[in-house]
Amino acid sequence: MRGRCLRGEGRDARVLPLAAGNPDHPLLPGEIDVTMPADAIELPSGQTMPVLGQGTWYLGEHPARRRDEMTALHTGLDLGMTMIDTAEMYGDGASEELVGEAIVGRRADVFLVDKVLPSNASRQGTVQACRRSLQRLGVDHIDLYLLHWRGTHPLTETIEAFAELVDAGDIGQWGVTNFDLSDMTELLEAGGDACATNQILYNLTRRGPEYDLLPWLREHRIPVMAYSPIEQGRLLGHPQVEEVAARHEATAAQVALAWVLRQEMVAAIPRSSNAKHTRENAEARDVQLTEEDVAALDTAFPPPGGPQPLEML
Repeated sequence: MRGRCLRGEGRDARVLPLAAGNPDHPLLPGEIDVTMPADAIELPSGQTMPVLGQGTWYLGEHPARRRDEMTALHTGLDLGMTMIDTAEMYGDGASEELVGEAIVGRRADVFLVDKVLPSNASRQGTVQACRRSLQRLGVDHIDLYLLHWRGTHPLTETIEAFAELVDAGDIGQWGVTNFDLSDMTELLEAGGDACATNQILYNLTRRGPEYDLLPWLREHRIPVMAYSPIEQGRLLGHPQVEEVAARHEATAAQVALAWVLRQEMVAAIPRSSNAKHTRENAEARDVQLTEEDVAALDTAFPPPGGPQPLEML
């Protein structure tokens, strides 16, 4: 999404999204600013979602790591990474309990994302799963509630349950995870036009969605939430990424994140279990990739030449 600088120019300037419908700064279809990310993305409901958040997969599962993980989450919140993503699947609820403890006294500042397992995604099962998650989190509502992936329960049942939870005030809005193009078209045909986001595996090494899924989502104004944006650390040490990082006095992880964040309607939720890495993730917002950088990364990680099945972890 294109950004506009306020209070001066450069890295210290605050960047706001140029929302569709703004007559002074119209957003052209498919337009991308390769240098500067916006700090929030407008959802179909009009609410905004932070462009950079914190993932919690594998967090909360080991008591010996709890203190460091808590510090990492607090550090992220302090640095403006106020979107926290969790799921009932993560550690059988242990991640939700960790997140709930981390946001005590700060709930109003947090954009909370949670997920229901496909096996629980019947009409009644979704409602019950959500309320169990609310209890583990210790909150009265979840801002964005996602179906973790396609299962056997009809999408119509899950959508009806989501609508019931919205009406009850248990969730603010809902979306999906790991939905490919065919899944998204079925979702809309089933009455899911209130879908607020699609969380997918997307990074420099997983560019398949760019061929057809990302254009379709942009056309329907459905933002993307990219999980594993650093490919679980496997992008670290890649020569081309390191070369770009050296030009910016940044880390490879920051370049990988900046590459994701530069794109229209794409947010990212990197996971970190220590404060140092969380701080590095936050600073990725200051890495302004040039056209030369993007071209070099395209050479190292070519975009797809045809449709590819959506990958997932």
